[in-house]
Amino acid sequence: MIKTLGLTHIGLAVRDAERSFRFYRRVFGVRVVWRGEGEIQVQTPGRRDVIAFVEVPSKAGRMAGVTHFGFRLTSPKDIDAAAKAVERAGGRVLRRGEFVPGEPYLFIRDPDGYEVEIWYE
Repeated sequence: MIKTLGLTHIGLAVRDAERSFRFYRRVFGVRVVWRGEGEIQVQTPGRRDVIAFVEVPSKAGRMAGVTHFGFRLTSPKDIDAAAKAVERAGGRVLRRGEFVPGEPYLFIRDPDGYEVEIWYE
């Protein structure tokens, strides 16, 4: 076994890195940590994760073997605000519910077609 700090980043093929950045900023409050030609890397506030938006239009939104990725809420009361933020930012709520009482979830689709889970546990 090797020691790690856990899963720290994901790279997403997108049509327009700036558009993806705006969506994730509106919904999750991400901030830019690096910009390059056709790529923007961001982090969620107060965290050490990285999402890299890489412009590869031919592959944008293709989940291939990945079914979804997720963001955990700090309060279950934020689930309705999350759904509204997604829709205002141009995404779409696919389904919502509770895994068990008090643990709500949303599955959403971002502007490139990626399926993202937002949940509280």
